[in-house]
Amino acid sequence: MRTRTARPWITPLALATLLGSLIAVLALTFRRDDFHTAPGVLSRWYALAWVLFAAAAWTVRRLGARHAAVLVLVGSAAVAATGLLAPPRTSTDAYRYAWDGRVQAAGISPYDYAPEDPALASLRDPWLFPKGSACQGPDRAPVRPAPGSPTPGAHPRANPTPDHPHGTPDHTRGTSGPAEPRCTRLNRPAVHTIYPPVAEGYFLLVHRSAPSGSTLLPLQTGGALLSVATTAVLLAAARRRPDPRLATARAALWAWCPAVPVEAVNNAHVDALGVLLTVAGLVAAPRRRALGGVLLGAAIAAKLLPAVTLPGALSGVLATNTTNTTNTKTPKIPKTPKAAKAPKSAGSPAAPTTRIRRAVPAAVRPAAAIVLPAAAVVALGYLPYVLLSRSSVLGYLTGYVAEEGYETGSTAADDKNRYALLRLLHPAPEDWALPVVAAVLLMVVAWVLLRGDPGRPWRGALVVTGTAFLLMTPGYPWYALLVVALVALDGRWEWLGLPLAGVAQYVTARAVDDGAWAGTLGYAVAGAAIMTGWAVRALRAASAPPPPGPHAEVPDGAATPGSPPGSPAIRPRRRRVPR
Repeated sequence: MRTRTARPWITPLALATLLGSLIAVLALTFRRDDFHTAPGVLSRWYALAWVLFAAAAWTVRRLGARHAAVLVLVGSAAVAATGLLAPPRTSTDAYRYAWDGRVQAAGISPYDYAPEDPALASLRDPWLFPKGSACQGPDRAPVRPAPGSPTPGAHPRANPTPDHPHGTPDHTRGTSGPAEPRCTRLNRPAVHTIYPPVAEGYFLLVHRSAPSGSTLLPLQTGGALLSVATTAVLLAAARRRPDPRLATARAALWAWCPAVPVEAVNNAHVDALGVLLTVAGLVAAPRRRALGGVLLGAAIAAKLLPAVTLPGALSGVLATNTTNTTNTKTPKIPKTPKAAKAPKSAGSPAAPTTRIRRAVPAAVRPAAAIVLPAAAVVALGYLPYVLLSRSSVLGYLTGYVAEEGYETGSTAADDKNRYALLRLLHPAPEDWALPVVAAVLLMVVAWVLLRGDPGRPWRGALVVTGTAFLLMTPGYPWYALLVVALVALDGRWEWLGLPLAGVAQYVTARAVDDGAWAGTLGYAVAGAAIMTGWAVRALRAASAPPPPGPHAEVPDGAATPGSPPGSPAIRPRRRRVPR
């Protein structure tokens, strides 16, 4: 304590040094393109960034709430800006975002045509559909030739339209001789888009706002703005928490996490939009349920993954039902003798009806106040595309589920190492994993609905989301951005092993032979860390002395009842005696 008072500049200086080192490491990481050439080196750079992040997140806890808030917000902007230093390094999803925005700007539904469809050939920009020697690089997919390609020397149709889907663009063949090979930077160019309506609206907004001739920088800038906005929401929510100093420091778990500049900014994943809406919805849900439901519905319509946080928004709804039925206030008894005999009819047939009438609305109304607005937002978001599209607005969703190995009996589950932890129990979980996953998740959801804290819905959302990650072991680290944001709300840092496990399965596995074990080990370590954190917190709660009652006397130098753990003791004031 004396050291802090005598040298108050030590903590800010140490924190500035750690943040500067983290920013420098991230900048060097983005300037190198090691994903395809040296994934092992990239993994080591990631590991160094995470070590610096952990040290900085621990150090900021020593600052006051006001100073920490400034550093967290400024550091969030600086960390996010590092993702703008290079084009996407580990994902090509942003190219699909740019294409969907361009297609919508032309008045065409993105759900109607696959990118390689000749009907959209007039919309192909050279940076999205390169040709010749530019097709030699990684992450290039060949483009299907037009069905009606003319023979050499013919004059092709220059501007095909959706009304002439077999019109041949002038990109396919030249006027003489065979054309140069054409390819695209878009992944899965032969399938329709998979993204929900709010995401598609975001792609169109970015395309309309971007200057002419820009490529992916507008999408990366949008990701940076979304990540900083999420930090601002976390800091605003921290001011209303019982311990604003600790809640402000927790916001750094999102603001400075290396996964944010990598996935939300550099790779420009639309998950950042879903995370912002989810965080805002969970913060609003305890006080304004309808607003929370609207925001969560928008998050689901931006990225379907936030649907797993919906049970968290209903935390304790069944416990509220029990409380309302057992702790209802007894009505006042009138003084008249006839009314005094009324309680004797408690066993009459009308009593069960009265109890049901009191119990059902107690649980249904809070749940409906969140679920119905969320469902309405999702439905209204899809409605314009349903009316304008000639194809299914689900796009490639069902095909994507099968491709990722989440279909019963799918052979892709082994190739992509899905159900990695369940695979330790049985070598072929493809045939039985889905029922087991569904049963475990139902139990976790039931626990959240019964025992969850309505004032902290993000805790239930973190438990459900994290359990789903452990059971299904997805291979894309950007999915775990949602986990990072929930950890920043709740403070249970042990769940941050999940985004690291995603990196191990997506990046590190490329650097070793038979890399499936890297992802399995990553998720196993993450699960062990989560269980260890749960055990430590349970032991601390069991050994902690019970809090004093509201009328108990507080001894001199002790903390007041209801104060957060670690808060300074309140000492009695001394009266000054006039001299």
